[in-house]
Amino acid sequence: MRRSEFVDWLCEQLAPMGFVNGRAMFGGWGIYCDGLMFAIVIDEVLYLKTDAETRPQHEAAGCGPFEYQQKDGRVMQLSYYRIPDEALEERLDLLAWSRAALGVALRAQAAKPARKPRKPAPP
Repeated sequence: MRRSEFVDWLCEQLAPMGFVNGRAMFGGWGIYCDGLMFAIVIDEVLYLKTDAETRPQHEAAGCGPFEYQQKDGRVMQLSYYRIPDEALEERLDLLAWSRAALGVALRAQAAKPARKPRKPAPP
């Protein structure tokens, strides 16, 4: 997939957060900070990872979740919510919203049970 100018711009704007990059996925882009995905870009629209703590802010700003329709017609919602348009116009706002989403990703990662170490391969 050809690199999106929007994704390039976004990674540049979010550079103060750490190493931010985009990876093509499912017809869109996953946005990562230091290897942890905290946002997606679908059709040039930024959606940020949310949880019970941050979702109310998105809802209060009138921003809904990313939705897609499955082959059987069911509509699925992800825990990624659109960012307010005005936050894209002010870098400090974009950083604040994105840092909150990164916090969600960090909390989710910390809540996962530790992986068992792999057994060494036989000699």
